[in-house]
Order: sequence, then C-alpha cells, then structure tokens
Amino acid sequence: MKVFGFAGWSGSGKTTLVERLIPEFTRRGLRVSVIKHAHHGFDLDKPGKDSWRHREAGATQVLMLSNERWVLMHELRGEPEPTLEDQLRLLEPCDLVLIEGYKAAAVPKIEIHRPAHGKPPLWPENAHVVAVATDAGEDADLDCPLPRLPLNEPAPIADFILDYLKTR
Repeated sequence: MKVFGFAGWSGSGKTTLVERLIPEFTRRGLRVSVIKHAHHGFDLDKPGKDSWRHREAGATQVLMLSNERWVLMHELRGEPEPTLEDQLRLLEPCDLVLIEGYKAAAVPKIEIHRPAHGKPPLWPENAHVVAVATDAGEDADLDCPLPRLPLNEPAPIADFILDYLKTR
C-alpha cells in the first residue's frame, strides 16, 4: 500500500481536498482507503442505542454490521493511542491510503495552506511536506521552495501524488 498524507491548520480544507481526491483516484482505477486523525474525542454512536449501551457497559470492542456496511469500534479505556503504523496494519490491502492529520508522521504529505487564514506555513518546520496546495495565486509570494499546487483542482494534485509515489 502506498501512503500519502495531508497536513494543515484546522479549517484549511484538508477534508474537502481529500473528499475531492477520492473520486479522482477511483476514476483512475485505484482502490483508496482513508485514515483521519482527530485531535479531540469523537463518537459515531448515539446515546441510548444498543452499541452505545454495550460500550458504556464496558465492552472494549463493538462490531456493528448490516447488509450495507460494518464498523468496529474500539474503546482505548486508558490505553495509549495506536500509532499510524498500527492503524495501517488494520486496513485491508488497497492501492493508496490517504492520511489526514498526523502532521509529524514520517510519510510524504501535501500541506494545505491558505494565506488568508493568517496561520504560519508548516513546510519550514516539517521535512515530510513535499508540496503545498494553496489558493494563493501564482503571483503570490509564498517564499516556498516546494512545488505549489492549485488547491481547488484535484486532478493536478492527484497527478503530483501518483508521480511522487512512483519515483520514491
């Protein structure tokens, strides 16, 4: 499995970009999986539902399934958060895993940078950022030595990712 990541400040558009890239890759015949790292707790369950009640009762894992999908919820119950490598081992084989978050992980990644947000870029401090997707015009001075990609055009970003992964 090839792994490629996306990093950026909250609200920069990471999820939107990944959402637009998935159909671009699948149109090209690739099987794609996604790992999304959330810095805050999240819950897929609703209070009072059976699976929520099982977790609240102390179950470490609850597997729910139907004829359309299945999901395995795992409660850490004080255990440390699994590493990215641990999570990758849980995925079924596929052609490409897109990682959203995990800024410090040692995987190549594109930074999503919007100068209008006023946040500093990540690329000067993160050696794993290999390109920057931005909504700044070509003539904007970002003082960035990395390839610049048009944030709102998924096809050239997909081209860059596939070319990058082929040459590494």
